[in-house]
Amino acid sequence: MGIDSESDIAANLQIGPTTLGMVRIYIEADGVDLPLDFDPEEALEIAEELRVAAETIRKGAKG
Repeated sequence: MGIDSESDIAANLQIGPTTLGMVRIYIEADGVDLPLDFDPEEALEIAEELRVAAETIRKGAKG
């Protein structure tokens, strides 16, 4: 499965700060609990990538 492949998999996504100064992206799906911790700079880079992807789609282009 690639980045542009459709999927029927459903998952819950939570994002928030940890008590250790990290940003956690937590993914929960059928049989999967995946906590991903990032330092603040990495989290800002991820946020920028999400923003750029959303703007690309908003403008009608394919990623």
